[in-house]
Amino acid sequence: MAKTHVYYECQNCGRRSPRYMGKCPNCGEFNTMIEMIEEPEPKTAGPVAAPRSAPQRLGDVSADAGDRYPVPVEELSRVLGGGLVPGSVVLVGGDPGIGKSTLLLQLAVLMDQVAGPVLYISGEESERQIKMRADRLELAANNLYLVTETEVNAILAHIETIKPRLVIVDSIQTTYMESKASAAGSVSQVRECASQFRELAKNSGIAIFLVGHVTKEGVIAGPRVLEHIVDTVLYLEGDRFQAYRLLRSVKNRFGPTSEVGVFEMRDRGLVEITNPSEVFIAERVVNAPGSAIAVTLEGTRPLLVEVQALASQTVYPNPRRTANGIDFNRMLLTTAVLTRRVGIKLYEKDIFINVISGLKIDEPAADLAIAVAIASSAWDVPVPADMAFIGEIGLSGELRAVSQTAIRVREAAKLGFKKLMVPRTFRHDDLPSNGVEVIKVRSITDALDIALPRPR
Repeated sequence: MAKTHVYYECQNCGRRSPRYMGKCPNCGEFNTMIEMIEEPEPKTAGPVAAPRSAPQRLGDVSADAGDRYPVPVEELSRVLGGGLVPGSVVLVGGDPGIGKSTLLLQLAVLMDQVAGPVLYISGEESERQIKMRADRLELAANNLYLVTETEVNAILAHIETIKPRLVIVDSIQTTYMESKASAAGSVSQVRECASQFRELAKNSGIAIFLVGHVTKEGVIAGPRVLEHIVDTVLYLEGDRFQAYRLLRSVKNRFGPTSEVGVFEMRDRGLVEITNPSEVFIAERVVNAPGSAIAVTLEGTRPLLVEVQALASQTVYPNPRRTANGIDFNRMLLTTAVLTRRVGIKLYEKDIFINVISGLKIDEPAADLAIAVAIASSAWDVPVPADMAFIGEIGLSGELRAVSQTAIRVREAAKLGFKKLMVPRTFRHDDLPSNGVEVIKVRSITDALDIALPRPR
């Protein structure tokens, strides 16, 4: 007779332990080890099951891109890779209240009109609550079905009855299987439930969206488990106190990764922003010290964002360093280069960095704009209003080239910037001819001499 197996599992990273531990040895979180009971099914001898699929030659496999369902929202279609692939499993994560359910309800109404029946499965809201939200957003659909259910087998029965083209599960952490003794939301339940939905999608061609909760670190609970199972992972990012939302693709088997769609939260839901660069710099104060324009690249889309810096005399023994929207260590690196290579006395100043509109910049191409913004605030000299910056800063103070510089230059020229400062190693003959001046510099010292001229 099979014995019951008792173990402890971390609800943050999935690490298992035969005994209870207050701190997970893998992720370092406290009080995340939960007791789990596993009752293995007795093994019975029987015939070997016949395979459900047959091997095919690579040349015989069809890869027709026209099988995608068109998505009427251009920003969402961009992130998905050009449309919704039948049989795909998409995981959508984000902070509570960021707009995940709103976005998926809008998607359900759109796909109801394009692809056919849609089933919206909620484990956290009743049908009445979803209807109230749809009325508030002024959404109406004829073939959108709502159901409140959390047990996987019951959900599969509803899908078999309705036969939808798209299924939305909100959220995967609320679903469970009765055959598992663990609680809903545990790593084992999430893994098994997601696997059931994946098998359903691959065998039936139904596209499935799963909503995933995030941990306090901002990542989807059980991230490694879910990311390996699904085809696409999307994060809805943004400051809850800002109107703009970024839908970022971090994994996509059917399109480019790191693609970004930009939305604005309004009374009628999320509205796409077709020209985000123009929106992000619309409220910029011209000729204000401490402000610089960085040209970043999110996936295949160039974005112009405003980086603000404030350098003020400190009153503390250790000056403060605060970064909002950029990597903190990257700010420390840039500050050290300005102090050592340029000679700016930043060791006696508090430094605050902020990226406007709640955006987050991860790539090093914004280093030059950050450095110019800090120097501009420290010297109280404004940056020319028609100048933008592209480049990575090395520890020796040199400027290094970044990828897709020509695309960034074209985007800045399109928005009316007349001067673009780029690394000296940039080589490209196909530059815009509408009056833009590309300034090539070798080091951060040369860049500051040009961007922030000061009386000697």
